Amino acid sequence: MKHIGAAELSSVIRAVSGRIGVESANLNRLDAALGDGDHGRAVGGAFAFAADEIGALPEPTIGDIWRTTAKALLNRMGGASGALFGVFFLRGVPLLRGEDALGKAEMGALLQSGLAGVKARGKANIGDKTMVDALEPAVAAFLEAEDFGSAWSGAALAARQGAASTRDLVARQGRAKYLGERGIGHIDPGATTVALIFEAIDEWWGMNAE
Repeated sequence: MKHIGAAELSSVIRAVSGRIGVESANLNRLDAALGDGDHGRAVGGAFAFAADEIGALPEPTIGDIWRTTAKALLNRMGGASGALFGVFFLRGVPLLRGEDALGKAEMGALLQSGLAGVKARGKANIGDKTMVDALEPAVAAFLEAEDFGSAWSGAALAARQGAASTRDLVARQGRAKYLGERGIGHIDPGATTVALIFEAIDEWWGMNAE
């Protein structure tokens, strides 16, 4: 598979929703150490809503799918995390006007725009113990890969490693920053969610790329 069309992108969102739903309790547990303990419920519910909304669209374009996902995260997830995950998708919507399929280059540009949106909105960089610690290396790995398959697998690995690295960090952004050194030893739930997203897409790609 060299391109992702609307049908494939819709399936990808359903795969992401399913993976996060399975991991919801674990995400809540991670969030309980650094925040309110409801991150898994919030992000899982938002992606499930997005998948349902996309499924109800008669003939969605890839832009419709991306926009619907953004709106679900912004409106259903709520809070600072909802704004950040929502803006990741929202920033890419203008890039999809008139597009009916995404090749690796177009997908890379979409991911780059989302990363830029997250960093601008959250004022975070690598090392701040946020979702950026997983997202930035994942996007870099995707861009460096030669083809779609290796891009998704490389991004998934980089995201998971980035999420794991937050265990030893002191948060400098978000609610967790108020914990100071008490947050050391705990993995950031937002970064973990990013890893789950890329892992879900990588798994989906492995099952559907023929």
